[in-house]
Amino acid sequence: MYRLASGIAILLATAACTTMEDRDGMPIVSEPMVAPILTTPEAQDNLTYAEPEKARVTHVALDLALDFAAKRVGGTAELRVLADPGDERLVLDTNGLEISRVTDHVGRDLTFEIGEQVEEGGKGAPLTVMLNGVRNVRIHYMAPADAEALQWLTPEQTAGGEYPFLFSQGQAILNRTWIPTQDSPGIRQTWEARITAPKPLDVVMSGVAQGEPEDLGDGRRAFRFVMDKPVPPYLIAIAAGDIDFRAIGPRTGVWAEPSVLPRAYAEVGDTEEMVVAAEELYGEYRWGRYDMIVLPPAFPYGGMENPVMTFLTPTFIAGDRSNNGLVAHELAHSWSGNLVTNAVWGDSWLNEGVTTYFENRIVEAVYGKKRAEQEAALMYANIQEVLSEVGNDAPGTALSTDGGYELGSAIAYDKGAFFLRTVERIVGRERFDAWLQQWFDNHAFQPATSEMFYNDMMQNLVASEQEAKALMLRDWIFAPGLPSNVAKPDPAAFAAVDAAVEAYAASRVIPAAYSDWTAAEQMRFLDNLPATLSAGELAQLDASLGLSGTGNNEILFLWLEMALENRYAPAVPLAEEFLARVGRAKFVRPLFGVLWDQGDWGRPIAQRIYAKTRDSYHAVTRAGVDRVMAAD
Repeated sequence: MYRLASGIAILLATAACTTMEDRDGMPIVSEPMVAPILTTPEAQDNLTYAEPEKARVTHVALDLALDFAAKRVGGTAELRVLADPGDERLVLDTNGLEISRVTDHVGRDLTFEIGEQVEEGGKGAPLTVMLNGVRNVRIHYMAPADAEALQWLTPEQTAGGEYPFLFSQGQAILNRTWIPTQDSPGIRQTWEARITAPKPLDVVMSGVAQGEPEDLGDGRRAFRFVMDKPVPPYLIAIAAGDIDFRAIGPRTGVWAEPSVLPRAYAEVGDTEEMVVAAEELYGEYRWGRYDMIVLPPAFPYGGMENPVMTFLTPTFIAGDRSNNGLVAHELAHSWSGNLVTNAVWGDSWLNEGVTTYFENRIVEAVYGKKRAEQEAALMYANIQEVLSEVGNDAPGTALSTDGGYELGSAIAYDKGAFFLRTVERIVGRERFDAWLQQWFDNHAFQPATSEMFYNDMMQNLVASEQEAKALMLRDWIFAPGLPSNVAKPDPAAFAAVDAAVEAYAASRVIPAAYSDWTAAEQMRFLDNLPATLSAGELAQLDASLGLSGTGNNEILFLWLEMALENRYAPAVPLAEEFLARVGRAKFVRPLFGVLWDQGDWGRPIAQRIYAKTRDSYHAVTRAGVDRVMAAD
């Protein structure tokens, strides 16, 4: 199925690595674990310039300084390289990096060349280094001020309002804008870092902190981190700001700005219980600690599963833990995605679909079957909505594709989850759970492809030819649409809510029980109301259900989307405030899209708001809204 790069006889280590210090006092990994490289055709990543079968990066050591005034980061990246004798070209990924010098580990210059820049798709430019027999390469560089992986926030963009903030978001191929390495999910690397930052800011990374920060005596401190397990490079992440920490359990805790920390801590209080539930399902949590940081609202995603330090948006905080499926999702990535990773982005469902299934199992274990079934029903509705828009035979609706998840979460996430729900339903939960745990165990710290997943199912799960036909595995993974054997959610999950939707559609009866419903039930109701509503009807809904004043951003988004689709002018100021406060692409991009679709009524509003908010958004969010605003 896979093999190590030709001629390289390195055993995949299974124990934790030891550390030591180099001549500069910097901790380094002495015997890093080395992950295999997949060489089958379906594992070839067209979004990297790297040639890992010839020369590959196995370890990255960063020594970087954060400059908040210039909004730049720079220093050195020392790369440990594995190469066959005679392969003297190391090819790396970069995008906008200013490379001043490339040397070996003792400072002797190495010849290097930066190739042609490719702007489309963010692929950037190749950096080719002639190794001349060395296997440690030190790159002296500076990341550009507009590095797309990094967002530098002014004090005004933070809750405290006193200090600046920095965070990174590397998925899918953005980390090449601040780290010169082989930026492909199939080329896993261990790493370490020494980061200097001005006082009193704290720095966290997706690696294990090494001791206390070192006071450098010049108004700056140095922070050190080590990740001794090979990870895909998009999982190297950093955040720096005025942040405090509070422990949840013996291996879990949360960071946030001081004024946000009490609410963040209260919201994620079930995390230790979730870790225990996840381990009972699919085996040991292998990363040591599971900490989280709740970032400022400019963060473009709901969460990012960076190892040992999940990044979270504050928009999930509702005060009642109703959106904690997000925490369960990012935790589940510690197995599906971080432990076993898609080798190419066209197989991203191996990360996201498996994780979404796993998330639902954690939710069931911690919060009960009713909530899990309701959240699954919302997922199924997402799939149905997308398929009704693009067609059941649209190529992008296959799980394994030539690109990423272009149709949003409904395919890679939700269809992927329902694939596994269907398999579980057919073979039984006990057999399925045993199979999925062995998948994680046997492919730990390695990349994988859809073909590998399919073959493993056929070899280790499927019991007979008859069962293989019933499972329809290849149809699920490689064919578009939703196979006929899909295990549909329990129709009783939302029976009362769906009845209330019908009653409202027929006679505009607002359900008295709305305030007693779960957040999932409230979202189901709002998402299924008639598409066309009058200003009076919208005003009545808002007044009766308290939609404008809800503390749940998921519900607020649905209200604003519905109101703007109906050109409800009283909702515009709230939408403007929301879009100025929140940078989460899931909310921002659709709301601008709704305004843009409203033509002469909505486009001037969208243009006015975006002129004020664009610079406050992360590059991921900006790119999505830019596409919306450019549409005819």
